[in-house]
Amino acid sequence: MAEKSAAKVNREKAKDGNSSSTAVASSGSHDDAPADFDKAIVASGFGRFNLILLLVTVPATCANVFESTTMSYILPIAECDLHLTLTDKGVLNACAYAGMIISAIPWGYLADTKGRRKVLVYGYLLTCICVLGSALSQSFIMLATFKIFGGLMVNGPSAVLFTYLTEMHGPKYRPSVLMVVGMITSTSTLLLPMLAWDIFSRPWDFLLFGSLDVHSWQIFLFVCALPSLVSGLVLYFMPESPRFLMSQCRNKEALEILKMIYHVNTGKPKDTYPIKSLILEVPSRDAQKGEAIYTIENKSEDKAEPAKRQSRTLMESLRAGMQQMKPMFHKPLLGLALHCYTMQFCILLGMNTIRLWLPQLFASMAEYEAEHANEDYSATMCTILEYSVNKTAETLTNHENACAVPKTISMDMYINNIIVSFCGLVGYSFAGAIIRLIGAKRLLTYGLLVSGVLGIALYWSINSLTTIIISSVFVTVSDVAISSLIGAVVALFPIQLRSLVVAIAMMFGRLGALSGNLLFPVFVQIGCMPPFVMVASVMLLAAVLSYFMPNPKRAAFT
Repeated sequence: MAEKSAAKVNREKAKDGNSSSTAVASSGSHDDAPADFDKAIVASGFGRFNLILLLVTVPATCANVFESTTMSYILPIAECDLHLTLTDKGVLNACAYAGMIISAIPWGYLADTKGRRKVLVYGYLLTCICVLGSALSQSFIMLATFKIFGGLMVNGPSAVLFTYLTEMHGPKYRPSVLMVVGMITSTSTLLLPMLAWDIFSRPWDFLLFGSLDVHSWQIFLFVCALPSLVSGLVLYFMPESPRFLMSQCRNKEALEILKMIYHVNTGKPKDTYPIKSLILEVPSRDAQKGEAIYTIENKSEDKAEPAKRQSRTLMESLRAGMQQMKPMFHKPLLGLALHCYTMQFCILLGMNTIRLWLPQLFASMAEYEAEHANEDYSATMCTILEYSVNKTAETLTNHENACAVPKTISMDMYINNIIVSFCGLVGYSFAGAIIRLIGAKRLLTYGLLVSGVLGIALYWSINSLTTIIISSVFVTVSDVAISSLIGAVVALFPIQLRSLVVAIAMMFGRLGALSGNLLFPVFVQIGCMPPFVMVASVMLLAAVLSYFMPNPKRAAFT
């Protein structure tokens, strides 16, 4: 699952602000001075509301992961039903990312102008519809089309989710929350092979409505639609981000939400909330002349602002949006943004190419080992790739014989994927301690360097055990690195551009994932080494860029 302008805050000043805000919250004494967002959110406390929010994040994160990952698990099962070539498999892995790329900027604009909550609710519900459509697909074209639309829909809420979570927590808890989301993401990837293992092992083959063939891989997709449905319904009952409301001059609404959070967290009455007024973060022209503060009593301003917003024409809204994006095309934000975008492109190209092709590689590995169980064989990476290419070609040229018996996948394939996913979860468990030990920027740089070395090391993998070990460490280190980069982006760009920059960064990342998944089958057909040289090269380039990246404020990571 943001990138912000270089708003460097002095550490001592941040500590003073946090400690004073905490003192206000703990003492319960009223502070009549206008508060900024960080002071106000700290005063609302951390408790039941935050835990509820994290619980809501579980199905939302699952929906994000499932939409971009499910294809990799159905490819070995569905190749007979859909007559898939090796290139078709790469296209299906890439389709969701194509939709995400198309929708990146529109979703970012909507999140920054219409609100985080609306994007989350409508985005997840529309994603559910697209996943159900893909589950009913009867051909490669139909499945690819629904996957593109699914990617287009899920891109908005998946990007906004990180922004929404960080804006609902004070500086002290934001890095921990991002790390928890990373662990939930790793758990989601662990859940997928377990679901696949349970569903694919059953003989699901029947006709729906008398004409639609339904197989086990389609049941798998039906089940994967549930998290997005649950997320859309539950998030409907969650409040809008008070940070967003303050950026839109809707301070009265923001203050009411902060009071509600305070009440849920502490159990105390709303009127005991110590903050009574909020700074007007985006003052109007009149406010710039002296009235830069909104208070609860200032009701005339509160009535005028919604009326002003409602009277805006479409062109005025577009002009306002373009004006808001204008700093993105000038120094220093332009160079900083391009730096982060390039890193995102490289990391996701390398990581998602390996991650999304692992189920296919493990399936081919299990099938090859089963066929040569009584022989003296060596399941090197090159041997497995050659076997996979030949098997796919045989399925197409001799379809009736190759697909006469319903395809079953060895249990080893699922176990191998579960091991890789579990290693990612364990890696996140130790990531926070490592960050505190060596620092976030060093973790990002060293992690990418290690990933680059492991990417090329896969070429020399000599057996299935070596492949599992190398791929597990590669995916784990890459996952931690990408989360560190997201944290850096959050710290480096301003609130008004946050969702937009995050969306664009994810667009570049998904462009990398799309490119990698389209190039991987092409390089595999050229030779064994080219795909791994591609992966290693982009990860090492990202490591170099990380070394020269500006040092974000520490609060984004630790």
